[in-house]
Amino acid sequence: MKKLLDIISGVPSFSGLPEGQLEEIKDIAVNRRFNKGEIIFSDGDEGDGFFVVVEGLIKIFKVSLDGKEQTLHIYGPGEPFGQVAVYAGRSYPASAQAIAKSHVLFFPRAAFVDLITRIPSLAMNMLAVLSRRLREFTVQVENLSLKEVPGRLAAYLLYLADEEGQEDTVTLSISKGQLASLLGTIPETLSRIFTRMTELNLIEMDGRIIKLLNRNGLEKLAELGRMDANRG
Repeated sequence: MKKLLDIISGVPSFSGLPEGQLEEIKDIAVNRRFNKGEIIFSDGDEGDGFFVVVEGLIKIFKVSLDGKEQTLHIYGPGEPFGQVAVYAGRSYPASAQAIAKSHVLFFPRAAFVDLITRIPSLAMNMLAVLSRRLREFTVQVENLSLKEVPGRLAAYLLYLADEEGQEDTVTLSISKGQLASLLGTIPETLSRIFTRMTELNLIEMDGRIIKLLNRNGLEKLAELGRMDANRG
C-alpha cells in the first residue's frame, strides 16, 4: 500500500508543495474507511471538514422532497470532496455515500484553515480545484436542462475519454444504474440509448469497456443533444 505522504502528494489540491508542507498536511489527515452503501455525510450535516478519496468511489447526491435522487458527482482516487465546508463554514449542501468499499482521508476544518493561513500556495491550489469543479457543474446543469439523454450520454463518454487520456476507448467505473442517476434518467432508458448508439455504429460495448467508433458523431450528438444528430 502506498505511504500516506505519497497519497497526499498525488492529490491535485496539494500538487507542487514542498515535502515539509506535505508533512504538515499529513499530520492533520485522519484515515476513515467505509463499506459499500455507507453514508459519509448527509445533506445539512455540519461541515466540519473535507475529504480526499484514497481508494473506492464516492457518490455526491441530492434527494428531492418527493424522494427522487439526483447524482451530482462521482469521485474516485485522488479526488477531494466536501471542500465547501472549509471555506464557507456551513453545512454540507449535499450527501456523500460510498458506492464501493472506500478509504478516504478526512481533513478537519479548523486545522486545515490554520494551514491555509500559513501556506498561501495551498489556498491557490484549492481554489484551482474548486474553479474546475464549478466549470464541470456548469456543464452538468447545461446538459440536464438543455439536452436530451442521448446528448448527455455522448458528452459523458467524451468527457471520460479525455479524463482517461484515451482517444477511442473508455471504461465505466460505475454501474449503469449509477450512470443513469448521474445523467438524470432511468436505467431502462439508458440501456435503450446504449443499444441505439451501438446500432448507429457510434460505440461498441464489451461489458464496462466502451469503444468510441465515431468520435465526430459523438461530438455532434453531444452538441445537438438528439439521437437524430447523426442523420443527414
